Amino acid sequence: MVGMQVVDVPKLAAPAPARVPVPAAKPFLQTLGANLKETFFPDDPFRAVAREEGRCRRAAAALRYVFPCLEWLPSYTLAALRSDLIAGVTVASLAVPQGISYAKLADLPPIMGLYSSFVPALVYAVMGSSKDVAVGTTAVGSLLFAAMLGKEASPADSPELYMHLAFTATFFAGVFQAGLGILRLGFVVDFLSHAAIVGFMGGAATVVCLQQLKGLLGLQHFTTSTDVVDVMRAVFSQTHMWRWQSVLLGCSFIVFLLVTRFFSKRRPRFFWVSAAAPLVSVIVGSVLVYLIHGENHGIQVIGNLAKGINPASAKNLILSPPHMMVALKTGIITSLIGLAEGIAVGRSFAMAKNYHVDGNKEMIAFGLMNIIGSCTSCYLTAGPFSRSAVNVNAGCKTAMSNAVMAVAVAITLLFLTPLFHYTPLVVLSAIIVSAMLGVIDFPAAARLWKVDKLDFCVCLGAYLGVVLGDIEIGLSIAVGISVLRILLFVARPRTTVLGNMPNSTIYRRMDQYTMAETVPGVLVLHVDSPIYFANASYLRERISRWIDEEEHRIKDAGEESLQCIVLDMGAVASIDTSGTKLIEDLKKSLDRKSMQIALANPGSEVMKKLDKSKVHGLIGDEWIFQTVAEACDNALLNCKIARSV
Repeated sequence: MVGMQVVDVPKLAAPAPARVPVPAAKPFLQTLGANLKETFFPDDPFRAVAREEGRCRRAAAALRYVFPCLEWLPSYTLAALRSDLIAGVTVASLAVPQGISYAKLADLPPIMGLYSSFVPALVYAVMGSSKDVAVGTTAVGSLLFAAMLGKEASPADSPELYMHLAFTATFFAGVFQAGLGILRLGFVVDFLSHAAIVGFMGGAATVVCLQQLKGLLGLQHFTTSTDVVDVMRAVFSQTHMWRWQSVLLGCSFIVFLLVTRFFSKRRPRFFWVSAAAPLVSVIVGSVLVYLIHGENHGIQVIGNLAKGINPASAKNLILSPPHMMVALKTGIITSLIGLAEGIAVGRSFAMAKNYHVDGNKEMIAFGLMNIIGSCTSCYLTAGPFSRSAVNVNAGCKTAMSNAVMAVAVAITLLFLTPLFHYTPLVVLSAIIVSAMLGVIDFPAAARLWKVDKLDFCVCLGAYLGVVLGDIEIGLSIAVGISVLRILLFVARPRTTVLGNMPNSTIYRRMDQYTMAETVPGVLVLHVDSPIYFANASYLRERISRWIDEEEHRIKDAGEESLQCIVLDMGAVASIDTSGTKLIEDLKKSLDRKSMQIALANPGSEVMKKLDKSKVHGLIGDEWIFQTVAEACDNALLNCKIARSV
């Protein structure tokens, strides 16, 4: 009878597997240059210039890269102009009431909202790489200006200082944005995750809506705080000041604006109904207030708006202490929010239309918009979703639609501003509330809860931070949780046990594939991240724990003892000196237990570091394999493992 017995198998001459080569050494400067290029120039932006032959052609290609408008202007057609003309006029009908509304939200003169839709739009038409983004002021940026700059200078007591701080913050925002683009540091914006942006924007929209209760209720005095507790206290402590006329008028226009938006969503070809609704509200509200003499009934109006295009404001920039620092802080924070929103909007529409938007070019365009804007009486501008969506639905073909919008706004500034004298503030509040209700993205939050609970916590933390604290707290929480999550992923990488799929050489995770089988005497571990100083200690402990658990399992099952540990390093993109020390220590620890270590599928960067640190020689070339299957087969042949005879 042939039975099962445990025997010591001598080391056999296994078929020599193909060895993992150590890449040839490269000069340090060449390696450093390649790494820097991949970090800061992953899209190889100058390849189009390098491909051209002759100095003139290369110079023309360089100009096209710097000024994206030169790419589409030579082939611009009358048909495209007609489409951009319709889109630009349509967006302008939204930009005029929105600009006035958002300027009031920022505690700035309403005319500055129109200024900010003129010059920056012309700059973007020349410098922007997106065909669809329509630039202008944003509600969140306006709220940030009011919340942060208002602590340094009161808009009511020191309006001139406050306005100069707004210009200065816009200047610093532009410098920061352009600097990020020029230095190719666009990845900084990626630290604001989608979940953080959803929560932060939702919280900011909630705060903006609460702030509009001042206009909707016709209150003369209101809190400058943005948290929900202070706002509710301010509202209900002045119930005797509520104006039913303002409440009725405001609610009527909110219902009108929401109904038109719902209608346009249900029937996309009537997009212009929703786009024109804010301007119609301003016209109807102004006529109504004029006819009933609303100012005598407690309905506040805008008042006089100065005629004329943007006056110069470069001399008003505050570039020295003590007020400069708050402008710098405000500029940096608002610039990041503006970039995150504008680039996300541009990329989303570009993906839908199958073309590419260069994030770094967009940063430079936004930066120049705000630098030039700060010198021409504008405050922070970006690429808001509402205007861009209208621009796309109106059939825009190129960035020329921004230039058309700028011309329409310029005509308004030159000839039509007196018509806005009787525009009621409650209508502006209604426009803001209706716009912000669309920013609160409940379906996105529900999706986060369904897909990733941790992402939902990031979203909820950002939202509650804004609503219960202030804008800065919410932003800090959003960024803090996102960065903490990144650090946790780096410091606590996933390690899993792999098993052999029956009748194959494929190895898969045993916690996912129940049919996967363990290899007798061999433990296969998959490391799911680069090995750095931040996670080396954790991996050392976690691998030791896997080994102990496997030894206990083998002992309880009465199987042959563990003889070999195979590390699948296919996902280990890089390794540092702490990582090589981890491999060395693991090798020495396993030697003391009479176990062998084998490495499977190490990449070129890993092999370089293992070779230079002498760990390669310590393990032995014969124990480094191209695949997990080769490692396990050779372990079975060359280790003392139980065999059936």
